[in-house]
Amino acid sequence: MEIKVLAPAKINLSLDVTGKRPDGYHNIETVMQAVDLYDEVTITDNDSGNITISCNYDGVPCDESNICYKAAKRFFDYNKMDVKGVHIDINKKIPTQAGLAGGSSDGAAVIMGLNAMFGTMLKQKEMHEIGEKIGADVPFCLVGGTQLCTGIGTNIKKLPSFRCENIVIAKPNAVSVSTADAYRKVDALNPHPSYTNEMVKSLYSRDIFRITTTIFNDFELALQIPEVIDLKGKMLKLKARGVGMSGSGSAVFAVFTSTRRAKKCYEKLKEEYSEVFLCKPIKCGCTVE
Repeated sequence: MEIKVLAPAKINLSLDVTGKRPDGYHNIETVMQAVDLYDEVTITDNDSGNITISCNYDGVPCDESNICYKAAKRFFDYNKMDVKGVHIDINKKIPTQAGLAGGSSDGAAVIMGLNAMFGTMLKQKEMHEIGEKIGADVPFCLVGGTQLCTGIGTNIKKLPSFRCENIVIAKPNAVSVSTADAYRKVDALNPHPSYTNEMVKSLYSRDIFRITTTIFNDFELALQIPEVIDLKGKMLKLKARGVGMSGSGSAVFAVFTSTRRAKKCYEKLKEEYSEVFLCKPIKCGCTVE
Protein backbone atom coordinates (compact mmCIF):
# COMPACT_ATOMS: atom_id res chain seq x y z
CA MET A 1 0.00 0.00 0.00
CA GLU A 2 1.18 3.52 -0.77
CA ILE A 3 0.02 6.76 0.83
CA LYS A 4 1.04 10.23 -0.39
CA VAL A 5 0.74 13.28 1.85
CA LEU A 6 1.30 16.93 0.94
CA ALA A 7 3.22 18.70 3.72
CA PRO A 8 2.93 22.52 3.51
CA ALA A 9 5.38 25.16 4.73
CA LYS A 10 4.45 27.86 7.22
CA ILE A 11 5.38 31.46 7.82
CA ASN A 12 5.13 33.46 11.05
CA LEU A 13 3.12 36.67 10.62
CA SER A 14 4.23 37.55 14.15
CA LEU A 15 6.53 35.85 16.65
CA ASP A 16 7.14 36.98 20.23
CA VAL A 17 9.40 34.95 22.54
CA THR A 18 7.96 35.63 25.99
CA GLY A 19 10.45 33.84 28.25
CA LYS A 20 12.43 30.74 29.07
CA ARG A 21 10.73 27.90 30.93
CA PRO A 22 12.15 25.73 33.73
CA ASP A 23 12.23 22.76 31.31
CA GLY A 24 14.60 24.64 28.98
CA TYR A 25 11.97 25.37 26.33
CA HIS A 26 10.72 28.89 25.58
CA ASN A 27 7.19 30.24 25.72
CA ILE A 28 6.15 31.99 22.54
CA GLU A 29 3.18 33.82 21.08
CA THR A 30 2.98 33.54 17.31
CA VAL A 31 0.54 33.73 14.42
CA MET A 32 1.38 30.98 11.95
CA GLN A 33 0.11 30.78 8.39
CA ALA A 34 0.27 27.74 6.08
CA VAL A 35 1.24 28.35 2.45
CA ASP A 36 1.05 26.24 -0.71
CA LEU A 37 4.74 25.35 -0.84
CA TYR A 38 4.83 21.58 -0.26
CA ASP A 39 7.09 18.67 0.47
CA GLU A 40 5.57 15.39 -0.74
CA VAL A 41 5.86 12.48 1.70
CA THR A 42 5.22 9.00 0.30
CA ILE A 43 4.80 6.09 2.72
CA THR A 44 5.00 2.49 1.46
CA ASP A 45 4.45 -0.54 3.68
CA ASN A 46 6.61 -3.68 3.49
CA ASP A 47 7.43 -6.84 5.48
CA SER A 48 10.79 -5.68 6.89
CA GLY A 49 9.60 -4.60 10.35
CA ASN A 50 11.86 -1.54 9.94
CA ILE A 51 11.35 2.18 9.38
CA THR A 52 13.51 3.43 6.51
CA ILE A 53 13.87 6.93 5.05
CA SER A 54 14.96 8.38 1.71
CA CYS A 55 15.15 12.03 0.63
CA ASN A 56 16.07 13.93 -2.53
CA TYR A 57 17.60 16.84 -0.58
CA ASP A 58 21.31 16.78 0.28
CA GLY A 59 22.04 17.23 3.98
CA VAL A 60 18.80 15.71 5.27
CA PRO A 61 19.68 12.73 7.50
CA CYS A 62 17.99 9.47 6.52
CA ASP A 63 18.52 7.67 9.83
CA GLU A 64 16.88 7.57 13.27
CA SER A 65 17.58 11.30 13.78
CA ASN A 66 15.15 12.22 10.99
CA ILE A 67 11.89 13.65 12.35
CA CYS A 68 9.92 11.32 10.05
CA TYR A 69 11.54 8.29 11.70
CA LYS A 70 10.71 9.71 15.14
CA ALA A 71 7.12 10.40 14.06
CA ALA A 72 6.64 6.84 12.80
CA LYS A 73 8.15 5.37 15.98
CA ARG A 74 5.93 7.56 18.18
CA PHE A 75 2.89 6.62 16.08
CA PHE A 76 3.44 2.89 16.61
CA ASP A 77 4.21 3.37 20.32
CA TYR A 78 1.09 5.52 20.83
CA ASN A 79 -1.11 2.89 19.19
CA LYS A 80 0.63 0.07 21.13
CA MET A 81 1.57 -1.59 17.83
CA ASP A 82 4.73 -3.47 16.95
CA VAL A 83 6.80 -1.42 14.50
CA LYS A 84 5.49 -2.18 11.02
CA GLY A 85 7.72 -2.17 7.96
CA VAL A 86 7.39 1.23 6.28
CA HIS A 87 9.55 3.19 3.87
CA ILE A 88 9.16 6.97 3.96
CA ASP A 89 10.31 8.95 0.93
CA ILE A 90 10.57 12.73 1.27
CA ASN A 91 10.42 14.76 -1.95
CA LYS A 92 11.62 18.02 -0.43
CA LYS A 93 10.91 21.43 -1.92
CA ILE A 94 10.74 23.44 1.33
CA PRO A 95 14.22 24.80 2.12
CA THR A 96 15.87 23.43 5.28
CA GLN A 97 17.05 25.57 8.21
CA ALA A 98 14.88 28.38 6.90
CA GLY A 99 12.20 28.81 9.59
CA LEU A 100 9.51 27.36 7.29
CA ALA A 101 8.79 24.20 9.36
CA GLY A 102 9.68 21.84 6.52
CA GLY A 103 10.87 19.11 8.88
CA SER A 104 7.92 19.55 11.25
CA SER A 105 5.48 19.38 8.34
CA ASP A 106 7.11 16.16 7.11
CA GLY A 107 6.73 14.69 10.61
CA ALA A 108 3.07 15.73 10.69
CA ALA A 109 2.58 14.14 7.25
CA VAL A 110 3.94 10.82 8.54
CA ILE A 111 1.50 10.79 11.47
CA MET A 112 -1.42 11.58 9.16
CA GLY A 113 -0.27 9.12 6.51
CA LEU A 114 0.23 6.22 8.93
CA ASN A 115 -3.18 6.94 10.47
CA ALA A 116 -4.70 6.49 6.99
CA MET A 117 -2.52 3.49 6.12
CA PHE A 118 -3.24 1.45 9.24
CA GLY A 119 -6.85 2.56 9.81
CA THR A 120 -6.17 3.66 13.40
CA MET A 121 -8.81 6.42 13.11
CA LEU A 122 -6.97 8.80 15.43
CA LYS A 123 -8.77 12.08 16.07
CA GLN A 124 -7.03 15.42 15.53
CA LYS A 125 -6.36 15.74 19.28
CA GLU A 126 -4.67 12.32 19.37
CA MET A 127 -2.47 13.13 16.39
CA HIS A 128 -1.53 16.38 18.18
CA GLU A 129 -0.47 14.39 21.24
CA ILE A 130 1.92 12.35 19.10
CA GLY A 131 3.11 15.41 17.18
CA GLU A 132 3.99 17.63 20.13
CA LYS A 133 6.39 14.96 21.41
CA ILE A 134 8.52 15.27 18.27
CA GLY A 135 8.38 19.01 17.52
CA ALA A 136 6.61 22.16 18.70
CA ASP A 137 5.47 23.11 15.16
CA VAL A 138 4.07 19.66 14.33
CA PRO A 139 0.55 20.22 15.77
CA PHE A 140 0.20 23.39 13.69
CA CYS A 141 1.36 21.56 10.57
CA LEU A 142 -1.42 19.00 11.07
CA VAL A 143 -4.14 21.69 10.96
CA GLY A 144 -2.59 24.57 8.99
CA GLY A 145 -4.63 27.65 8.10
CA THR A 146 -4.20 30.77 10.23
CA GLN A 147 -3.62 29.95 13.90
CA LEU A 148 -2.54 31.62 17.14
CA CYS A 149 0.05 29.32 18.73
CA THR A 150 1.12 29.80 22.35
CA GLY A 151 3.00 27.95 25.10
CA ILE A 152 5.91 26.27 23.32
CA GLY A 153 3.82 26.63 20.15
CA THR A 154 1.59 23.60 20.69
CA ASN A 155 -1.51 25.41 22.05
CA ILE A 156 -3.49 26.33 18.96
CA LYS A 157 -6.44 28.64 18.41
CA LYS A 158 -8.06 29.26 15.02
CA LEU A 159 -8.04 32.83 13.73
CA PRO A 160 -9.77 34.57 10.82
CA SER A 161 -8.12 33.50 7.56
CA PHE A 162 -5.27 35.66 6.33
CA ARG A 163 -6.31 36.89 2.91
CA CYS A 164 -3.82 38.23 0.41
CA GLU A 165 -3.18 37.72 -3.28
CA ASN A 166 0.34 36.30 -3.10
CA ILE A 167 3.31 35.67 -0.84
CA VAL A 168 6.87 35.57 -2.19
CA ILE A 169 9.30 33.52 -0.07
CA ALA A 170 13.07 33.62 -0.58
CA LYS A 171 15.98 32.17 1.36
CA PRO A 172 19.26 34.11 1.29
CA ASN A 173 21.99 32.10 -0.41
CA ALA A 174 24.25 30.09 1.93
CA VAL A 175 22.58 31.43 5.10
CA SER A 176 21.19 28.90 7.55
CA VAL A 177 20.30 29.52 11.18
CA SER A 178 20.76 27.30 14.22
CA THR A 179 17.57 27.49 16.30
CA ALA A 180 19.54 27.00 19.53
CA ASP A 181 21.85 29.94 18.72
CA ALA A 182 18.84 32.05 17.74
CA TYR A 183 17.14 31.47 21.12
CA ARG A 184 20.34 32.40 22.97
CA LYS A 185 20.37 35.78 21.22
CA VAL A 186 16.64 36.30 21.77
CA ASP A 187 17.11 35.76 25.52
CA ALA A 188 19.31 38.88 25.58
CA LEU A 189 16.56 41.15 24.16
CA ASN A 190 14.79 43.71 26.32
CA PRO A 191 11.08 42.95 26.99
CA HIS A 192 8.55 44.68 24.72
CA PRO A 193 4.75 44.74 24.23
CA SER A 194 3.25 41.77 22.36
CA TYR A 195 3.11 42.26 18.60
CA THR A 196 1.16 39.01 18.35
CA ASN A 197 -1.75 40.56 20.26
CA GLU A 198 -1.77 43.35 17.67
CA MET A 199 -1.58 40.86 14.80
CA VAL A 200 -4.59 38.96 16.17
CA LYS A 201 -6.59 42.21 16.36
CA SER A 202 -5.43 43.09 12.83
CA LEU A 203 -6.62 39.74 11.44
CA TYR A 204 -10.04 40.25 13.03
CA SER A 205 -10.19 43.74 11.48
CA ARG A 206 -9.36 42.22 8.03
CA ASP A 207 -7.45 45.43 7.30
CA ILE A 208 -4.53 44.42 5.06
CA PHE A 209 -2.63 47.65 5.79
CA ARG A 210 -2.91 47.05 9.52
CA ILE A 211 -1.88 43.39 9.10
CA THR A 212 1.17 44.09 6.93
CA THR A 213 2.44 46.86 9.20
CA THR A 214 2.19 44.58 12.25
CA ILE A 215 4.48 41.82 10.89
CA PHE A 216 7.17 41.25 13.55
CA ASN A 217 9.67 38.58 14.63
CA ASP A 218 11.81 38.58 17.78
CA PHE A 219 14.42 36.38 16.07
CA GLU A 220 14.79 38.90 13.27
CA LEU A 221 15.30 41.64 15.85
CA ALA A 222 17.85 39.61 17.83
CA LEU A 223 19.87 38.13 14.97
CA GLN A 224 20.13 41.15 12.63
CA ILE A 225 21.27 38.96 9.71
CA PRO A 226 22.73 41.29 7.04
CA GLU A 227 21.50 39.11 4.14
CA VAL A 228 17.95 39.13 5.60
CA ILE A 229 17.99 42.92 5.98
CA ASP A 230 19.24 43.25 2.39
CA LEU A 231 16.59 40.86 1.02
CA LYS A 232 13.79 42.66 2.87
CA GLY A 233 14.93 45.94 1.35
CA LYS A 234 14.82 44.47 -2.16
CA MET A 235 11.29 43.10 -1.59
CA LEU A 236 10.04 46.47 -0.36
CA LYS A 237 11.55 48.21 -3.41
CA LEU A 238 9.58 45.70 -5.50
CA LYS A 239 6.36 47.01 -3.90
CA ALA A 240 5.70 44.39 -1.20
CA ARG A 241 3.04 45.56 1.25
CA GLY A 242 4.86 43.95 4.18
CA VAL A 243 7.93 41.79 4.75
CA GLY A 244 9.29 39.64 7.56
CA MET A 245 11.58 36.76 8.46
CA SER A 246 9.92 33.43 9.20
CA GLY A 247 10.62 31.47 12.39
CA SER A 248 14.26 31.57 13.47
CA GLY A 249 15.25 32.30 9.86
CA SER A 250 16.66 32.67 7.40
CA ALA A 251 13.76 32.66 4.89
CA VAL A 252 12.03 35.99 4.27
CA PHE A 253 8.46 36.44 3.04
CA ALA A 254 6.81 39.36 1.27
CA VAL A 255 3.05 39.99 1.20
CA PHE A 256 1.48 41.36 -1.99
CA THR A 257 -2.02 42.59 -2.81
CA SER A 258 -1.19 42.59 -6.52
CA THR A 259 -0.49 39.34 -8.38
CA ARG A 260 1.36 41.26 -11.10
CA ARG A 261 3.74 42.85 -8.57
CA ALA A 262 4.23 39.53 -6.77
CA LYS A 263 5.22 37.83 -10.04
CA LYS A 264 7.60 40.68 -10.86
CA CYS A 265 9.23 40.34 -7.42
CA TYR A 266 9.50 36.56 -7.85
CA GLU A 267 11.12 36.87 -11.29
CA LYS A 268 13.54 39.56 -10.14
CA LEU A 269 14.66 37.65 -7.04
CA LYS A 270 15.12 34.44 -9.08
CA GLU A 271 17.96 36.23 -10.90
CA GLU A 272 19.92 36.43 -7.64
CA TYR A 273 18.62 33.77 -5.25
CA SER A 274 18.46 30.01 -5.81
CA GLU A 275 15.44 29.35 -3.53
CA VAL A 276 12.51 31.64 -4.36
CA PHE A 277 8.82 30.65 -4.28
CA LEU A 278 5.55 32.28 -5.30
CA CYS A 279 2.85 31.13 -2.87
CA LYS A 280 -0.65 31.71 -1.57
CA PRO A 281 -2.00 31.28 1.97
CA ILE A 282 -4.01 28.09 2.45
CA LYS A 283 -6.65 27.06 4.98
CA CYS A 284 -5.42 23.51 5.63
CA GLY A 285 -2.40 21.61 6.91
CA CYS A 286 -1.08 18.25 5.77
CA THR A 287 -3.37 16.55 3.26
CA VAL A 288 -3.56 12.91 2.20
CA GLU A 289 -3.77 12.86 -1.60
